Amino acid sequence: MIKQKSALLIGANGQDASYLAELLIEKKYIVHGTIRRNSVPESQTTRIEDLRLNGLITLHYMDLTDPISVETIINDLKPDEIYHLGAQSHVQISFELPKYTLDVNAGGTLAILEAVRKFSPKSKIYHAATSEMFGNSCDSDGFQREKTKFAPVSPYGCSKLYAHTLCSNYRNAYGMFISSGILFNHESPRRGINFVTNKVVLEAVKIHLGKSSELTLGNLDAFRDWGHAKDYVKGMWLMLQQDKPEDFVLATGLTHSVNELVDYVFNKLNLEKEKYLKVDDKFKRAEELHYLRGDATKAKNKLGWELEYSFESMLDEMIDYWFKKLS
Repeated sequence: MIKQKSALLIGANGQDASYLAELLIEKKYIVHGTIRRNSVPESQTTRIEDLRLNGLITLHYMDLTDPISVETIINDLKPDEIYHLGAQSHVQISFELPKYTLDVNAGGTLAILEAVRKFSPKSKIYHAATSEMFGNSCDSDGFQREKTKFAPVSPYGCSKLYAHTLCSNYRNAYGMFISSGILFNHESPRRGINFVTNKVVLEAVKIHLGKSSELTLGNLDAFRDWGHAKDYVKGMWLMLQQDKPEDFVLATGLTHSVNELVDYVFNKLNLEKEKYLKVDDKFKRAEELHYLRGDATKAKNKLGWELEYSFESMLDEMIDYWFKKLS
């Protein structure tokens, strides 16, 4: 009889973890997730509430800045797979809270690696790295790949590069199965509304419905490689089904500016951009990351990873979601 696999999702109420939980449940996993204690407990499970209420995911309290809580849960569960998705993931906030960002993203990753090394060495680990580690570095053809030089331009990018390097070190030093996914921007209706894609879509729909009068943004000329989170969590799972751990870039290979993003959404809703769009320097980063465009050839060839969503179909889904929610 084949043993039922178990998975632990660290940062279970995030966008990615919510889609990944649904994927793993479809694949008959026993799914556990971690959330932090806070003073508004109902906000901790909004993206996974249906799964929790139906007993499809078991939740545990964990704080990445508290190694004891990390060790306790990993020692108790000893899961087959661990998906480390917990982070302070907002770039602008990382400039405002740099030490906290480093403590959570780098210190938290170290706590997980140490707990697995000591108590559950057979667990496979997926670590969520990020394209923000590249900064403004790219290869001569304008793409970023697994071997492209890292040169982060934010405390967030620096913290994730520290964590990424730790994962590589522990993989080589201790023979642990650790794969890092260097994921480019991936969005969905479940994305936080302080991230630019959902901010643009939400405010545009509110303007269309007469519930808002303007959209305020910072740098309109930043280019990003945007995909859909549903596609990217499939890649995460595929990384842990391999015989040996490796790092993979997940990206669409296409890049769009924030201005193009606004144009698409406003055109869909028949809104005049000049009438409603405002630019405010306070939303610009202290140091800008200008251009991201990933090459996922390795993931496509080795993992068989494929994209189902386009930039346009992703935004269409987000527009439809907010229309239904606000109408």
